[in-house]
Amino acid sequence: MTPQLHLHVLASGSKGNAAVVEGPEGSVLVDCGISRRALLQRAAELGVDMGRVRAVLLTHDHSDHVAGLSVFCNHFEGRLFATAGTVGARKYLTELPFTLVEHSDAFEVAGMRVQAFPTFHDVPDSMGFRFETADDALGYCTDTGHLGPEAMGALTGVRILALESNHDERMLANGPYPSYLKARVAGPTGHLSNAQAADALRTLTTEETETVVAMHLSHENNRPSTCVRTLAEAVGAVAANDAFTEARTPNGHLTICAAAQDWPMTVW
Repeated sequence: MTPQLHLHVLASGSKGNAAVVEGPEGSVLVDCGISRRALLQRAAELGVDMGRVRAVLLTHDHSDHVAGLSVFCNHFEGRLFATAGTVGARKYLTELPFTLVEHSDAFEVAGMRVQAFPTFHDVPDSMGFRFETADDALGYCTDTGHLGPEAMGALTGVRILALESNHDERMLANGPYPSYLKARVAGPTGHLSNAQAADALRTLTTEETETVVAMHLSHENNRPSTCVRTLAEAVGAVAANDAFTEARTPNGHLTICAAAQDWPMTVW
C-alpha cells in the first residue's frame, strides 16, 4: 500500500479518548473525550494541523469519548457524524448538528471512504470505522466486548490497525474492581482483552498490515509491556526494546505498539 493515511492518537484510555485520522484532503477527529485545550496542545506536540479537520466521528456516547465535544464545536464548523442511538443518549448531543448514520453505512469525508461497522458495547448503536483511499486503509475499533463479522471484515488487511486491547484477563480477575465491574469489562458488551485482540490479529493481519496500535489500555488491569507481549506472540513478533513496549516481526514489516492516555503518538 502507498501511505496516504496517518493516525495521530491524542489520548486513549478510560480518562479520555481522541484521535485524528489524516487523509489526502483533510482530517477527521474520532471522538472528543478530552478538553479542547488538551486536544490542541497534544495535536501541536505532534505537529498536527487541527485546521485541516473536516469532520468529527463518534464511536459512542460514553463521557470519555464525548466530554470535550460541546466546547470543541464552539470553534468548529465541520460536519459531525454519529448514530441516532449515540446522539439520543445525551441531551447536549441532540443540540448539535449531527449527520446521522447507521452503524453499517459508508460515506465520504476528507478524501476518504469511511465504512462504519457495529461494535458491541453497553450503549446503543456504537461503531468502529475503516478509512480507505485507493491506495491505503486504516482500521479503528475500540470499546467492544467482541468482534462481529462486519468488524472482522472491515479491519482485515488495513495498513494501520488501531484495535482495543483493554485488559489482561488475569490482572482483571485478580484486580481491585468489584465483581460487577469485572463482569461488565470482561463481558460480551464490555472491552476486548489482550487475548481476544491477539486472537483477532491472527486473522486481521495480512501482508498489507504494517502497524498495529493497541488502544484503550486499562490503567488498573493492563500494562503496555503485557499487552504488546501478548499481541506479539500471536503474529510472531519479538521485542524491539528492552521494556517490550514495542515489537516487530523478524522481517521488520509489522510493528506492534501501544497508545497511551497521556502521551500522544503518530503512526505514519
